[in-house]
Amino acid sequence: MSHDTEKFYDLHIQGLGHLSRAREVIPQRGQAFLAVTITAIFGSADNVQRTRFDCRIVGREAERLVREHMDAINDRDTTLLTGFRLGDLYAETFTYEKGDRAGETGVSLKARLLRIDWMKVNGETVYQRPKREASPDGETPTQSEEAPPIEPEPLPAEVRLSKDDPDFEAKKAKLKEQGYRFDGREKVWRLPKAAA
Repeated sequence: MSHDTEKFYDLHIQGLGHLSRAREVIPQRGQAFLAVTITAIFGSADNVQRTRFDCRIVGREAERLVREHMDAINDRDTTLLTGFRLGDLYAETFTYEKGDRAGETGVSLKARLLRIDWMKVNGETVYQRPKREASPDGETPTQSEEAPPIEPEPLPAEVRLSKDDPDFEAKKAKLKEQGYRFDGREKVWRLPKAAA
């Protein structure tokens, strides 16, 4: 049985916003990666709205810029504004652990930071992305050429949860979403293909 070449459909978000919380993330499985929070601003200038995205940085130039300006990004007294492009947006639930909303479920928007078009530190331009030359067929290079898609990390075959974990319910819901089934005898969550 023959299969057609797999196709990909892009979903991109373009805008401007403030950078904060640049950090190196070291997951339990997989390779470490650089992450940053973008608080995007939109709407009328006299009634600005904000949406926050927690981003994994995948664009090479974006990673270089964030590393170069990490001190400024993480300094609360510094204003760092940028034009950006994000891809692969998804929502992830979590449980508030502190404050007035402790115990409530919240939603975090996650995305990949593909590109930084420009960057200003305290109003001064420190980076402007050069204009790309059009190719002979009149097309400009796509973002996919700059930052090829990253293969998703494989899910573990088995996961054990502790009921003492404060995020137990959120993690359980996430496992169900990902297709895990609970094995009551072994007290373990398993992907169906890994089930006996």
